[in-house]
Amino acid sequence: MNHAQLKQQAIAAIDSLRAEFIQVSTTLHGNPELAFKEFKSAALLCDTMEKHGLKIQRGIAELETAFRGETRGAHSSPTIAILAEYDALPDIGHACGHNLIGTAAIAAGIALQRVVKDLPGRVIVMGTPAEEGGGGKLILLERGAFKDVDAAMMFHPASRTMTTRGSLASTRLKIEFIGKASHAAAAPEDGINALEAVILTFNNVNALRLHLKSDARVHGIITNGGSAANIIPEYAAATFSVRAASQKYARQVLDRVVACAQAAATATGAELKFSTKPGYSEIIPNPTMARVFAENLRALGIEVNEPRANERMGSTDMGNVSQTIPAIHPYLAITPNGIAGHTVAFRDAAISPAGMQGMLDAAKAMAMTAIDLLREPALLQNAKAELKKTRNEN
Repeated sequence: MNHAQLKQQAIAAIDSLRAEFIQVSTTLHGNPELAFKEFKSAALLCDTMEKHGLKIQRGIAELETAFRGETRGAHSSPTIAILAEYDALPDIGHACGHNLIGTAAIAAGIALQRVVKDLPGRVIVMGTPAEEGGGGKLILLERGAFKDVDAAMMFHPASRTMTTRGSLASTRLKIEFIGKASHAAAAPEDGINALEAVILTFNNVNALRLHLKSDARVHGIITNGGSAANIIPEYAAATFSVRAASQKYARQVLDRVVACAQAAATATGAELKFSTKPGYSEIIPNPTMARVFAENLRALGIEVNEPRANERMGSTDMGNVSQTIPAIHPYLAITPNGIAGHTVAFRDAAISPAGMQGMLDAAKAMAMTAIDLLREPALLQNAKAELKKTRNEN
C-alpha cells in the first residue's frame, strides 16, 4: 500500500470513529482534573486505546497518571511518539483545551493501528500528565521514558494555525519572608512586616521591567499576606513565573528577580527564603517535521499561517522534549483570532463544534505525519541532523 493509500485509510478510521472521539473529549472537558491527579482522564484515554487494539502500559516512570499506548509494525524502530496532555487548570477547567490534545493523540494512535502492518516501525501514544506547571514531561525525560523515541509530536488548540511557533523558557520562583508579629496600632515599631517585603519585591520587579529584553515576562501572585489587618504579618509569600525566549536569558532574569527580593529583605529587615522549580526550556520546532505537518494540513484543506515577528508565546514542558529529540508542537485554530488560552471563552471553545473539528483535523495530520516519518527514512535523518546543528550553534 502506498503513502497516499495509507493516509486515506488513517483519515477514514478517524472519520468512522468521530462520534466516539467527540464523546471522549466531551467527557474529559466535563470532568477536569488537576496536575498528577488525572486519574479518570488517564483511565478513559487508556481504556479507549485498549479497546481498539493498542498495547497499554499504565503508570509509567512511577507516575500514576502517565501511560504508553503502543502499536508496532514490522520492526521496533524507528519510534514516533504522539504526546497526550489531559490536565486542567485550577478554577477554569479545560481553558487550555487539553481535552482536545489528549483525545487527538489517542485518535491518531488508533488510526495508525489500522495501518500498522504496512509501517516499518512503531508508534507510541504517551500520556504526559501535569503540563500546567507540574512538568510531567521533564519527569518522564529524567526517568528514561523517551530513551527509545526517535521523534515526538503533539498539537495544541489556538486561535491561529501554525506549525513553527516556539515557546518561552520558564522557571517558577517561590519567595517567602519571615518577619515579626506585633500589634499594628499599639506597637508597630516592634514588628517586622513580611507583607511589606513582598509588596516591595513586586515594586522592585516593576522597576526592573524597563531594563529587560522584550521577550522577558515576569508575573506573580501573593500566596500569603497575613491573617488580620491589626497584626503586623510575620509571614508572607509569593510565587513568580519568570520567562524569556531562551533558558539562558530566563536564568539571568531569574537572578535579577531574586535580587529584587533580596533588596526588599534588606529594606524591611525580613528574612528571605526562596526556591525554584525545574524550568521549562524553549521549544525548538523541527523544520523538517514542521514542513511535513504543514503539507499534511494543507492536504486536508487547512490554511497554515506561520508566526509573525514578535509573536507572543507561552511556555510548555514540550520545550524540554524538543531539546532532546526532534519534535513539533503545532497549533490549530479553534477560535477566532484574538481569543487567548486560559480564559473562559477558550474553555467554551474547547467544547464547541469548532474545537472538536480542530481536534479531529489535528489527529489526521499527526497520523499522516507519522506515516511520512516512518516510511521515508531521510525525513528522520534530516530532522535529527537539524536538531544536532541547532544544539551545536547554541
